[in-house]
Amino acid sequence: MNEGKKGFDRLIEIMRRLRAPGGCPWDAEQTHESLKRYLVEECYEVLEAIDAKDPVNLKEELGDLMLQPVFHAAIAEECGEFTIDDVLDTVNEKLIRRHPHVFGDQIVKSADEQVANWERIKKAEKGEERKSALSGIPPHLPALMKAHKVTEKAARVGFDWEYTDQVFAKVLEELHEFQETLADGNQERMEAELGDLLFAIVNLGRFLSLDTEEALRKTINRFICRFNHIEDTLHASGVTMQEASLEEMDKLWEEAKRKERGEGKQ
Repeated sequence: MNEGKKGFDRLIEIMRRLRAPGGCPWDAEQTHESLKRYLVEECYEVLEAIDAKDPVNLKEELGDLMLQPVFHAAIAEECGEFTIDDVLDTVNEKLIRRHPHVFGDQIVKSADEQVANWERIKKAEKGEERKSALSGIPPHLPALMKAHKVTEKAARVGFDWEYTDQVFAKVLEELHEFQETLADGNQERMEAELGDLLFAIVNLGRFLSLDTEEALRKTINRFICRFNHIEDTLHASGVTMQEASLEEMDKLWEEAKRKERGEGKQ
């Protein structure tokens, strides 16, 4: 048995022991529903390790993430529903079935052609040939990610812009419409127009092969780093943020930006 398989089998044995009588009370109490939040959290911790370019932490976080499907499979096995081997068999068969150009004699000339082929095979498997082109999008995806998926699927059937300028024009149109709602102060209309603006921006990102969810996540991280720089610098000077002027904080913000770019003080 190879080391990887040994390690995986050991993980399964450990999980079964934790769930068994005399094991860990917390692990034994968990259900599919109670574990949902941990699955999401572990995914984001993996992303954080990737962003930090930290292979040691990435190794640990991937292990934590791998634990989640093993945990869910252990619960399902106890209920007589399926085992981890069933999970692995399902994904192995799916990968072979949806890559006929690798495991069969079909010819695929590009990544885009393979994506379209994957969707065709997927729909045929699920008997969805006549369902909406937008079917199959998980309802609980974060909103920006879901918007990206919706516009991506629409684009695959030809419902898309031809040129970047057209998408930019749509963003500006939605921005103008949102600005118009500010005058009447109608919260419901403002929310609707803000949603349209965000959707148009996501569509622009998708059209330019940019992941809006990822872009915003990285911007949030940059904001936190710059804000922390302001806090730390002011604290070292014996000044609180409430005492500092907006001009002082803005200077420290720009200083943090220069540090990010590896630039010295100017």
